[in-house]
Amino acid sequence: MTDLSHVDDSGEVHMVDVGDKPPMRRRAVARARVRMAAATAATLRALPKGDALVTAQVAGIMAAKRTAELIPLCHPLPLSHVDVNLDVARGAVEIEAAAETTAPTGVEMEALVAASVAALTVYDMAKAIDKEMAIEDVHLVEKTKEAV
Repeated sequence: MTDLSHVDDSGEVHMVDVGDKPPMRRRAVARARVRMAAATAATLRALPKGDALVTAQVAGIMAAKRTAELIPLCHPLPLSHVDVNLDVARGAVEIEAAAETTAPTGVEMEALVAASVAALTVYDMAKAIDKEMAIEDVHLVEKTKEAV
């Protein structure tokens, strides 16, 4: 009926059975962008250490660790590493999130959730001074796996 991984031939949703798949070293990288006024970006850039960007970084890391609680059919994964980097450009905050694990299934959802929640946190921190902000272009940029 469908090629969707979480839908069976009868149309029912299910969690994918990865029990027979061997553990692999897996890594995924996702990006997101929060478009904003140049003045908003300058304000964020000028904040001292411990600022809104660090809050967004920690939020992204925490969110990656809870992906299976947010996305109903995701497998809970033992994450070995999560890295979230935020770069303030002239009119945006660029976010890159990487997640790594050794498991029988990939970590792309964890990377995407980390980038998304970091972007939402930037939005939340700056919404009082910029009503025109937009979260854009959340996407997967890399997905790798190798035998262990």
